[in-house]
Amino acid sequence: METLFFKKTQEIKREKASLEKRLNVTIAIKGNLVSIEGSSIDEYEALRIFEAMQTGFSAKKALWLLDEGIIFRKINIKKFTRRKDTKEVRSRIIGKDGKTKRTIEEISNCYINIEDSNLLGIICPAESIEEVTTALTNLIKGSKQANVYHFLEKINAVKKSQISDLGLKIKIE
Repeated sequence: METLFFKKTQEIKREKASLEKRLNVTIAIKGNLVSIEGSSIDEYEALRIFEAMQTGFSAKKALWLLDEGIIFRKINIKKFTRRKDTKEVRSRIIGKDGKTKRTIEEISNCYINIEDSNLLGIICPAESIEEVTTALTNLIKGSKQANVYHFLEKINAVKKSQISDLGLKIKIE
């Protein structure tokens, strides 16, 4: 049995039945503590989902982690900047009206969540996680948003050309 602390448990209470069914575990909620009980493999999968939810992701987005090719990663903003007040750094990641965050999510096909406690959560396909992490850490360090977009678009173009090259080789053989 694993027990986790949550600041807010409303969504877990609301989605409890569907989470128990999808994760094949029993969930008990007492105040801000959430207990998970099931087989060890099911508990491990559930812990990944709940860790993403602790970072602020919705249950629907966190359940994307059930796919084998999807990874969850947390980045501590303070680890990549010298600024005492990280509010401005978080603002740079979010952008005006959420444009920067939304653009990075669309380019890289991932979900990003910025927590008030200086944590940045990423749910992303495994083949893109390193590039997205690099792009976000560069943004935290002070790179321009346009440079970050260009970096991610360049990576996507390289991936698409590799896929098309593989397709041509298969057709020729």
